[in-house]
Amino acid sequence: MSTVLLIRHGRTDANAAGTLAGQSPGVFLDDHGREQVTSLAARLGDVPFTTLVSSPLDRTMETADLLVGDRPEIERWTDDRFIECDYGDWTGRSLTALAKEPHWKVVQGHPSAAAFPGGESLREVQHRAVEGIRDWNADLGPDAVYAVVSHGDVIKAILADALGMHLDQFQRIQVDPASLSVIRYTELRPFVERMNDNGGSVASLRPQRKRGRRRGSDAAVGGGSGA
Repeated sequence: MSTVLLIRHGRTDANAAGTLAGQSPGVFLDDHGREQVTSLAARLGDVPFTTLVSSPLDRTMETADLLVGDRPEIERWTDDRFIECDYGDWTGRSLTALAKEPHWKVVQGHPSAAAFPGGESLREVQHRAVEGIRDWNADLGPDAVYAVVSHGDVIKAILADALGMHLDQFQRIQVDPASLSVIRYTELRPFVERMNDNGGSVASLRPQRKRGRRRGSDAAVGGGSGA
């Protein structure tokens, strides 16, 4: 039952300015973004994850640096499958201006048909990202707890897959900078345990046993008692 902590990078100047950074290099966290990630790192201090996989872009690598801090037990990796969507000709433009483009309505209402001019489609983003998660689950084993530092649309695509949602519904999911989303993968189904978490206890992410056995693939009828 691999558990993945999906972490969006902290806020950047591009985020604050309403600019679509895409895969642009040289986009780093702003002061508020560093504060966000430092706070999250403190919250995750007792969560025993030993692997962190990051998108190779500057803002996610900086986020990963802050999360790892002085925890030498955490192995660092990068995986291009978790990189931000290639927005092609939209890269570097303001969201205000892009909202006037005819293709904006497709991105909002029919994402599975959205292919960015000169870039990639959201279907391709979801395919590579979910493939990455499944490969890391297999490589790290069923009891692994690991972190993936990525980007908003990438994390939304992974969450949509885990929820059994069609990609056309993924715009209903909110993923803020430095937010934490958690998926526990079992043999039968994934369980989405957190989405867009920005505060509070993470004690439930520590390995738990109930009545002498590990949590399994069956959902608690009636909703269960919680962690």
